[in-house]
Amino acid sequence: MTTYLQDKDDIKYNEMLKKKIAKLKKKRNAVIITHNYQRDEVQEIADISGDSLALAQAAVRTDADVIVFCGVHFMAESASILNPGKTVLLPVVEAGCPLADMVTPEKLRAAKKHHPDAAIVCYVNTSAEVKAESDIACTSSNAVEVVKSLKEKKIIFVPDKNLGRYVQSQVKNKEIILWEGFCPTHIRVQEEDVIRTKKLHHAAEFIAHPECNPEVLALADHICSTGGMFTYVKQSDSKEFIIGTESGMLYKLQKENPEKSFYLPTQNLVCANMKLITLGWVAHSLEKMVYEVKVAPDVRERALKTLEKMLRVTGEKKSAAISGY
Repeated sequence: MTTYLQDKDDIKYNEMLKKKIAKLKKKRNAVIITHNYQRDEVQEIADISGDSLALAQAAVRTDADVIVFCGVHFMAESASILNPGKTVLLPVVEAGCPLADMVTPEKLRAAKKHHPDAAIVCYVNTSAEVKAESDIACTSSNAVEVVKSLKEKKIIFVPDKNLGRYVQSQVKNKEIILWEGFCPTHIRVQEEDVIRTKKLHHAAEFIAHPECNPEVLALADHICSTGGMFTYVKQSDSKEFIIGTESGMLYKLQKENPEKSFYLPTQNLVCANMKLITLGWVAHSLEKMVYEVKVAPDVRERALKTLEKMLRVTGEKKSAAISGY
């Protein structure tokens, strides 16, 4: 589990902030949606936590007037796209995603001209503008299913090349055109890290996120999204696991499986952007109603279609709910 040294004053201050957040949440009729990579104490106050797909679905279902999104900018954008009648707040405006920044709408339009017969599949780790230029979105948990659902034989997959390579390994009858993008956190997992950790913990299963490098995935006992990791660990008879994704995952894994042990292959698995949000910033966001994330109407309309198609493929009959805000 990710731990931070705290003295009594820190603990007392955090408890004060939690009470303040609870009061402000009630006053604003707000819901706090939190990604699995957030700080432990931020995950503790979440009304809903999960991976990108679970959070996209949760954003549609909520009846709250205000959505406080503890994640990064593209996630808050997706929530805003799916909920134009609600106020979506990102507590730290600088919380971006380097992977999402590796594809721009201009570069994507240029790629479409080179491959006019290709379908554009965008990972949710993209901006609203990129989603608006794409045919369908996907997450790490449904990328294979989404690609298989398309009639096109050629797919431009943006922006994560490692996830794209994994999809290609699972879908043999399509050509995947990879984008030169990557997650700066997941590529920190090196082959030697996994081998060393396996030697230290012989009985441990290695579970890897598909954003990891191919040579790392080759060592995995199981490859899945963060949401898939929770399901797999619960169902597995194993008592020890090496977790190949961002360190924030260990909080909920340990909480849900107290009898099991979890290890990171390297201590470098920290997404600095995800860790920007603190309890103090959540309280500030609710108190001052900042920072609101909005998407231009023309971009939102096109990006919405991209997200709706994804939700339909994954069996989420949400069209009526999404369009009837």
